Amino acid sequence: MRQRKKILVVPLNWGLGHATRCIPVIRELLAQGAGVFLASDGRALDLLKQEFPGLPAFELPAYDIHYRSPNMVWNIATQTHNILRAIYLEKKAVGKLVAQHGIEGIISDNRFGCRSDKVPSVFIAHQINLLVPFAPLQAVARRINHYLIKAFDECWVPDEEGEPNLSGKLSHGLGKTGFPVRYIGCLSRMKVFETAKKYDAIAVLSGPEPQRTAFEKAVLAQAQKLPWRFLLVQGKTEAKERFFIGENIEVVSFLPSKELNEAILASRFYIGRSGYSTIMDLVKMGKPALLVPTPGQTEQAYLAERLGGKGLFVTQRQNRLDLEGVIGNVSETPIQNGFFGNVGMKEAVEAFLRR
Repeated sequence: MRQRKKILVVPLNWGLGHATRCIPVIRELLAQGAGVFLASDGRALDLLKQEFPGLPAFELPAYDIHYRSPNMVWNIATQTHNILRAIYLEKKAVGKLVAQHGIEGIISDNRFGCRSDKVPSVFIAHQINLLVPFAPLQAVARRINHYLIKAFDECWVPDEEGEPNLSGKLSHGLGKTGFPVRYIGCLSRMKVFETAKKYDAIAVLSGPEPQRTAFEKAVLAQAQKLPWRFLLVQGKTEAKERFFIGENIEVVSFLPSKELNEAILASRFYIGRSGYSTIMDLVKMGKPALLVPTPGQTEQAYLAERLGGKGLFVTQRQNRLDLEGVIGNVSETPIQNGFFGNVGMKEAVEAFLRR
């Protein structure tokens, strides 16, 4: 009997999106007989432990980025030293895991240090062309990003290669990159099934602090003045609370994938960030939604504008939130899409396990 190949999966802890989109990859690895090891930090690691309690899981050094400014590029630029240090430390930590546990392959979702010269390493990213608000820095940011990705054997893009696609110029029209790019199709942990409607709207309040809390306060302030039934999912993996605010607002700290899947389908409308993983989940379920970009995140602003312009979603800025105007006029017609009909991810995993 052939020995199971040991694969380490390591998502970035930046909101929960990187971890959630690794869930279908992990499921496919397990389905193809791989032995899967998990590593991350913070809420991303908590989520993976809850989703896969039987898999070995390890804590990596945190990037520990503080959000002192609403401008995300400024936050990153002023904390480059912390990021580079985290990349160095996580590379050392991954090297130890490879040696101690006989890891034979690494799949890293946006963790630049999680690779090894001793085993095949794949980088998952939907943003190969970084968007920055200051145009003169665009080319520089792109070159740096490509340089870091080039250290991996291959880059997997969770999107369609041709039209229609979700990520647009973030991962298309790349030109010469210097590394192999494989489009593996959209990734979603969600399933589609019929269920009775229980809520008028579900608000999923994920993302990095302090903007996660600011978004929660903004949604709650308006929801308390409206007659509809709301479910607020705080995205706090470390807590286990469930309570009501008034008679119409139910609040839960966190929901595992299966319960969140059911709650979204049991809601007429979705409210949340325009993160790429969220968008893939919503498109998979055909769920009408209001997308609110995290202030300062150029990528989320671009995705909201692009997909809002195509009529897939309604979009608003956080400081111009108007739940009444949106929910009161919501169409319950499911989004029509053709983004989940391929087998790109299955084929990518098969090829990776053959290395």
